[in-house]
Parts: sequence; structure tokens; C-alpha cells
Amino acid sequence: MSEPKEAKRASETETLTSGQRESKQGTDGLSRRTFLEVGSAGLASAALASLAVNAQERADTEKADQDHSSSNPGPENKPLLDENPNSNLPPPTDHGHIEPIWYSFDLTTKRVEEGGWTNQVTERVLPNSKDLAGVRMRLTAGSFRELHWHTADEWSIMLYGNARVTCLNPDGTIFIGDVGKNDLWYFPAGFPHSIQGLEPDGCEFILVFDEGSFSEDNTFLLSDWVRRTPPSVLSKNFGLPTSALKNLPNRSLYIFPADLPKSLAQDKAAVGGRRAESPIEYTFKMSTMAPTQQTKSGEVRIVDSRNFLASKNIASALVIVKPGGMRELHWHPNASEWQYWIAGKGRMTVFTSEGARTMDFNSNDVGIVPAVAGHYVENLGNTDLMFLEIFKANQYMNFSLNNWLRHLPPETVTSHLNLDADTISKIPSQALDIVPG
Repeated sequence: MSEPKEAKRASETETLTSGQRESKQGTDGLSRRTFLEVGSAGLASAALASLAVNAQERADTEKADQDHSSSNPGPENKPLLDENPNSNLPPPTDHGHIEPIWYSFDLTTKRVEEGGWTNQVTERVLPNSKDLAGVRMRLTAGSFRELHWHTADEWSIMLYGNARVTCLNPDGTIFIGDVGKNDLWYFPAGFPHSIQGLEPDGCEFILVFDEGSFSEDNTFLLSDWVRRTPPSVLSKNFGLPTSALKNLPNRSLYIFPADLPKSLAQDKAAVGGRRAESPIEYTFKMSTMAPTQQTKSGEVRIVDSRNFLASKNIASALVIVKPGGMRELHWHPNASEWQYWIAGKGRMTVFTSEGARTMDFNSNDVGIVPAVAGHYVENLGNTDLMFLEIFKANQYMNFSLNNWLRHLPPETVTSHLNLDADTISKIPSQALDIVPG
């Protein structure tokens, strides 16, 4: 009986000489023209040498991780290491140098005002996050994020509590709506809007902007505009005597306390009722949305311009992975992925042409996956893992590794992975998003 292919390959790998390894290293510098001129025997030799080097590197790493080589008798930040064990001592499959894929809102400074606070994670602290920036904000009951607008589109999800939001259209119609936990809103760049916390305890939410360098400190505030406009100009503009303008704010309001609003129906009636009502819905009730994809190991809710029409430039998915489950190996072809981790504990590995990097994630962390990079997420805890996937795109797009392999001729997969047809048939044929552990 012939020797099994994998056993034969392992045997051949073990007999490689150091000279063959050096030969492989020399091929790294070959030009494409030279490479194409190499004969089949040379290619076979280079391939075997590559296998030997990779196998030896992995074996050395695994051995080092388990013996005295990994010990650290010097100072350590033990709580931080306990939170991020896979970053400090990565799996032996990690390789290369990928820019940071992790940051945490808990490492940022809060801007605290009477009525609430805010902090942010942008490209400044997470260099790979070139397309999107995130802001977390808290408003107490009655408090406003004052009337303002900015240069970027704003997407948001409510994490806690309730709020009333407004948004004016260029045609003069206005949207007024209430949002609760897990509900979304979306305001286009330049559209003036406001957010006000409601009873019983205000709200807390995540804002995502489609500019990686965006700063919440650089928005266009109503209070700043009026205090930097001459009173005579304001008098002409408003058609009011200057004496009527003596109590205008003389500082930025930004976040400030106020009385609770009237009912939603009363507020809508006060601005003109249906005649002034926006034809565009700027909020989306994801809290009552059925899962887009659901398995016994978790569920995914996808929201983009196809079901939330106002959300033209940002697509999203709310992912829940049950203990032991995994967000399958996949990638997104149309945008990088900005993540906000809401609950639980997970591990993610990102694979690019430059290598692979693994990181642990906890509540209030931010992750970034470069466009088209392969990745997966495992639930490492004993409670549900919940996180957001956000994309600077009008539609959510996803490629599943399982789905790809099952839509190829079996012989093609066998040639690449040395799996027989029966084994290949057991791989899930559809993109499941969440697979069991």
C-alpha cells in the first residue's frame, strides 16, 4: 500500500537540509521573469524548502511557548496580560507585522460637561482606521447634545436608555423621533440635528463617522455661530431688536442640561404636523428586527441602505455569538471593518498578505480589520459575545471561506488542501456566519 500523501510530505520535510532552506530564502528575491523561467524540478525543490522552513518556525515557536523561553522574571502588568494573553504570546500561526487591530475606549480621556460626557477612538490612536471613527456619548435625562452639524455622515446605535433626535432636510421638512436600546439613527453630512436624553435616566450611545480622522470636538455648533456673529447681523437676520438677543449664549454649549421635552406627538404638532414632517426616516428600529441569519450558535442582524434607506454610506451588522461559537472565516470585499465590542470576551485573528495577528477583545474595545483581510472571531467566554461590524459602504458584503470551497469542483479543493471528496462534502455549503465550536 502506498504511503499516505500527508505522511510522505512530513517525511520529506524532515529530511530537508539547511542548504535547501537557504536555497528557499534565496528565491524570495527572484523577479517574476526569473521565477517563471525556473524548471519544474527547481519549483518542487523551492516548495519543499518552504514547507520545511514554515514547519520548523512553527515547531520552534510552539516549543518556546511551552518552556522556560517564554518566562518573564521582570516587571509585568498582570491585569493587562490577563486581558490580552493572545497578543502578548500569540498563537504559533501568527506571523509578520500587521498594524494594530485593537484599541479601547477605556484608554481615552472623557470630555465631561454638565449633562453628560463623550470620548472617542479615531485614526490618531488606531492608525488602520482610516475610513471610520467612533465616539461614545452619555446624556442625562433632559440633557442635549446641542444643535449642530459636521463634515461626516453620522451612524449611531443606542446602547442604553432613550433619546429624542431631530434632523432638518434641505427642503425645510424635519424629522423628530424617539430611539431606544439597539435602535439606530443616521444623519448625512451637513444636515443639522440634535440629540436629547429622555426619562428615566437619559441615554448612552455609539456614534460612527465616515472619516477616520474625524473629531467630535470639531463640529459646527449653533452656540459658537451666534456668539461669533455681530449682534447687528443677528438682529437683521432674525428680524429682532438687539435688546431681544442679550441672553444668547456666550460660550459653547456642546452638552448641557435642559427641561424634558413634551410628548413626541406634541413636539411634532408644534413644528407644523404632517405638513412639515420629513419624508425620510432617519431612525431604524433594530430592537424589533428579526435576525438576518441565525444558527444554534448565534445570530446576525444586517442593516444597510437596502432596509435602512437613509443609511447611504454606512452598512452594519450586529453579531451575537453564543459560548463556544465562532464567527466563521470570512472577508469583506468592499470596505474595511470597524468593530465595537458590546459584551462578552472574544479572540480575533486577522490575516493579510503581510501575515496574521491575533488579539483578545472585551466590552468597550474597538477592532479594525483592513479591507479584504480574512478574519474570524471566537467566543472565549461563558456568556454571549456581542459586537458591531461597521463598514463605509452602502451595502454589506461578505465572502465565506466555507461557501467558496463548496462552490468549487472537488478536485480543485483536493489539489489545494489535500482533502478528499468525502471530507469536502462535510464542509457547510452555505455562509452560516456563526458556526459551532
